[in-house]
Amino acid sequence: MTAREDFFKEQKENLIKAIAHLEYSYKKITLLPTDPKELNEETLETWESFSARFSRVADIFLTKYIRSFVLLKDPGFKGSFLDFLNQAEKFHLIKDTETWMGIRELRNISAHEYTDKDLMGFFNRLKQEAPRLLEIKEIL
Repeated sequence: MTAREDFFKEQKENLIKAIAHLEYSYKKITLLPTDPKELNEETLETWESFSARFSRVADIFLTKYIRSFVLLKDPGFKGSFLDFLNQAEKFHLIKDTETWMGIRELRNISAHEYTDKDLMGFFNRLKQEAPRLLEIKEIL
């Protein structure tokens, strides 16, 4: 097995574990309110854990798994993050580059400060996009 194949296998294993953790957190938040005014410390902690797990799955999939997948198919490929997403779409790993750019945006904004209104929108978007991340296990 080559170093690239080993790296790909390692990323796949990391992704499978991270998805399992996200799935657990997703089940916990599905019935929680998204309005920060309705959250106590425990429910806010649950949302924050879910957000972190969402970001971890997105990060592993988008920056490591896709990159290693594309390089296994095309070892000489070079390009930006967007170029790798476009290649992943061409290889039918993902259906829509724009959707995954939106998920990357969610991952990137998770570290910012929010007003209650912003936080509620952020939680709603995470909740809406989580099933897409959970579906990754179907393409593995």
